[in-house]
Amino acid sequence: MASTSVPRVSVLIPTFEQAHFIRRALHSLFAQSLVDWEAVVIDDGSLDHTLEAVAPWLADSRLRYVRLARNSGLGAALNVGLAQTHAPLVAYLPSDDVFYRDHLALLAACLERASQAVLACSGVRHHYNRSAPGQIPGGWLQLAQCMHRRTPDRWTERDELESDDLERLFWGRLRARGSVVESGVVTCEWVDHPHQRHKLMQEPVGGINPFRQHYRVIQPLRFHTSVGNAIDEPGQYRAPRKRPHAPLAEDGLKILLVGELAYNADRVLALEEQGHALYGLWTRQPYWFNTVGPLPFGHVEDLPYDNWREAVMRVQPDLIYALLNWQAVPFAHEVLVATPGIPFVWHFKEGPFICIEKGSWPQLVDLFRYSDGHIFSSPEMRDWFDTVVPGLSRSRPCHVLDGDLPKRDWFDTRRSPLLSSTEGEVHTVVPGRPIGLHPHTMAELAGQGVHLHFYGDFTHGQWREWIAKCRTLAPRHLHLHAHVDQDRWVAEFSRYDAGWLHAFASENGGEIRRANWDDLNYPARIATLAMAGLPLIQRTNDGAVVATQALARRLGIGVFYDSIEELGAKLHDHDNMGRLRARMWDQRCQFCFDNHVPALVAFFRKVVAGAGSGRRVAE
Repeated sequence: MASTSVPRVSVLIPTFEQAHFIRRALHSLFAQSLVDWEAVVIDDGSLDHTLEAVAPWLADSRLRYVRLARNSGLGAALNVGLAQTHAPLVAYLPSDDVFYRDHLALLAACLERASQAVLACSGVRHHYNRSAPGQIPGGWLQLAQCMHRRTPDRWTERDELESDDLERLFWGRLRARGSVVESGVVTCEWVDHPHQRHKLMQEPVGGINPFRQHYRVIQPLRFHTSVGNAIDEPGQYRAPRKRPHAPLAEDGLKILLVGELAYNADRVLALEEQGHALYGLWTRQPYWFNTVGPLPFGHVEDLPYDNWREAVMRVQPDLIYALLNWQAVPFAHEVLVATPGIPFVWHFKEGPFICIEKGSWPQLVDLFRYSDGHIFSSPEMRDWFDTVVPGLSRSRPCHVLDGDLPKRDWFDTRRSPLLSSTEGEVHTVVPGRPIGLHPHTMAELAGQGVHLHFYGDFTHGQWREWIAKCRTLAPRHLHLHAHVDQDRWVAEFSRYDAGWLHAFASENGGEIRRANWDDLNYPARIATLAMAGLPLIQRTNDGAVVATQALARRLGIGVFYDSIEELGAKLHDHDNMGRLRARMWDQRCQFCFDNHVPALVAFFRKVVAGAGSGRRVAE
């Protein structure tokens, strides 16, 4: 029978759409040898059958159930639990985890024996059949294995930060108040499964976009995981969110964005600013770089994924603009089939070879065969798809536009002085993966007095071995830097003499059918470098079909080389490099999405005017 006095331990049970797990968790709680506890299930906005799963246990007055109207985040849910409970000791049982019989009793005894301790932790079973006597190596203390004294401290909430690092969210505050004691006994299980919160947060499997979609987050996030870059959406998008919607122009289009927006997603605001109404219908289960709604910069009305067909009919868009990468192909195809009366434009940035590998090639071909208009990221991509569907670029309206161009807002920043103007040696930059730059290449660059500045915290973690080898071979010439957001691209990268594209030797011999993705692609970093006025360093691939080579030669913004010795000489030619930087600075508008909006809208109007209502797609 439950005690009428203040219980010995409060157990907080945060849950979000884990009805299939929570029965197991509750069963383990009610089997505890320590029976003097109170517990509260904090349902953080679940839409599944969580209450139905919990209901049979609510007959015991020790357990209560609180449901938040919408998902508010782990920190807010736990703070609600702290406010709803009163025991001097606090434990945690996430609804997908399990207590063993003596878990609460052993942890409570640890704290009662150690008067200076504020936090106790048990050993934990993890990843199905592994165990640790305390903190899991390489991680942090998990909720299920911890009990602490009640203090005035509260968990960090979503408005301040979302992170998988529990030390930053709470444990660090407790450590400042006293010591940590370990039971040394494995008395709980941290259950491993695909939808664990930290997995939804950590790149490359998770990330801000999978996290946002899974938890139905509607506001901008301050987001920093233990393996990714810090993201400050409230700061980055404060200005557009404060701006009222632009009025719909007299001839404005209602445009339904379908799929995902990848990098520089706020570019679509340039359409809204010109008086076009934007709606969003997003692919499910995005990757970390697949930007989906609710968009942190606002001004795009999301349609519900459930019953989306009815929502589309309600909006009656003038045009469906489906984009961008290979992950969006299946859903874009589904929308294409379901909306034969609405003009449909398909914009493909990358991934034809991945579509073959993943089995979505038939849907990709259908998108090109049956769309009312096509947008290709490069002329070379257009020509390559003409070999897939012969005559494609002549059968329907077609347009060429890189899909990842940033918005003009980020261009209006002053340049910084060149590092080389004071240091003498040349400084180059790679924002992202240093593809094609082998450790021996780094050594050759150092021999030519050329430095390489490598940006990206998360990317560094994926290139540890490469970094170690390069530091051995060129200890003074490799420099690592944190990730830089768009508002600092100009100021940060304009310090360098030139920027690297992917370094590769083409093997297509001038035949488009032999082209691979390196040949066809415009890497997203092009716009980053162009914004800062940096010439593009790339291998000479004369006689081959290479999109970046054709672009750089047409605009006169490339630094081409056959050998590192030749490259070193070119980079040290200060007069010519100065002319190249000036030319790139003058060409920056080519890499700004706003500059292309008039032509893009004209293309949309052409598609709308010419689209028929009888589009059919082969089954």
